[in-house]
Amino acid sequence: MQFKVIVQEGEDGWFVVTCPSLPGCISQGKTIEEALSNIKEAIELYLEPDEDELILTNSARMIEIAV
Repeated sequence: MQFKVIVQEGEDGWFVVTCPSLPGCISQGKTIEEALSNIKEAIELYLEPDEDELILTNSARMIEIAV
Protein backbone atom coordinates (compact mmCIF):
# COMPACT_ATOMS: atom_id res chain seq x y z
CA MET A 1 0.00 0.00 0.00
CA GLN A 2 1.10 3.54 -0.60
CA PHE A 3 -0.03 6.67 1.22
CA LYS A 4 0.55 10.32 0.54
CA VAL A 5 1.96 12.22 3.50
CA ILE A 6 2.55 15.89 4.22
CA VAL A 7 5.89 16.98 5.70
CA GLN A 8 6.21 20.37 7.39
CA GLU A 9 8.95 21.91 9.46
CA GLY A 10 7.60 22.65 12.92
CA GLU A 11 8.29 25.72 15.02
CA ASP A 12 10.85 23.75 17.03
CA GLY A 13 12.83 22.73 13.92
CA TRP A 14 11.56 19.14 13.91
CA PHE A 15 9.76 17.78 10.86
CA VAL A 16 6.10 16.93 11.36
CA VAL A 17 4.44 14.40 9.07
CA THR A 18 0.72 13.72 8.70
CA CYS A 19 -1.17 11.20 6.62
CA PRO A 20 -4.38 12.93 5.45
CA SER A 21 -6.15 9.70 4.50
CA LEU A 22 -5.70 8.35 8.06
CA PRO A 23 -7.18 10.92 10.49
CA GLY A 24 -5.01 11.45 13.54
CA CYS A 25 -2.01 9.62 12.07
CA ILE A 26 0.88 11.99 12.76
CA SER A 27 4.55 11.68 13.62
CA GLN A 28 7.75 13.71 13.67
CA GLY A 29 11.53 13.48 13.49
CA LYS A 30 14.68 15.58 13.76
CA THR A 31 15.34 14.99 10.04
CA ILE A 32 13.03 14.35 7.10
CA GLU A 33 14.38 10.80 6.86
CA GLU A 34 13.65 10.13 10.54
CA ALA A 35 10.19 11.70 10.24
CA LEU A 36 9.35 9.52 7.21
CA SER A 37 10.57 6.41 9.00
CA ASN A 38 8.45 7.32 12.02
CA ILE A 39 5.29 7.98 9.97
CA LYS A 40 5.74 4.63 8.26
CA GLU A 41 5.70 2.94 11.65
CA ALA A 42 2.73 5.06 12.73
CA ILE A 43 0.77 4.05 9.61
CA GLU A 44 1.53 0.36 10.21
CA LEU A 45 0.31 0.65 13.80
CA TYR A 46 -2.75 2.65 12.75
CA LEU A 47 -3.78 -0.07 10.32
CA GLU A 48 -3.06 -2.95 12.70
CA PRO A 49 -6.25 -4.17 14.36
CA ASP A 50 -6.44 -4.38 18.12
CA GLU A 51 -7.32 -8.06 18.30
CA ASP A 52 -8.17 -7.81 22.01
CA GLU A 53 -11.10 -5.53 21.13
CA LEU A 54 -12.50 -7.73 18.37
CA ILE A 55 -15.60 -9.67 19.26
CA LEU A 56 -16.11 -12.85 17.27
CA THR A 57 -19.26 -14.93 17.43
CA ASN A 58 -19.64 -18.63 16.66
CA SER A 59 -20.51 -17.74 13.07
CA ALA A 60 -17.63 -15.27 12.60
CA ARG A 61 -13.95 -15.92 12.02
CA MET A 62 -10.86 -13.82 11.38
CA ILE A 63 -9.03 -14.24 8.07
CA GLU A 64 -5.99 -12.29 6.92
CA ILE A 65 -5.72 -11.02 3.35
CA ALA A 66 -2.94 -9.11 1.60
CA VAL A 67 -3.77 -5.78 -0.01
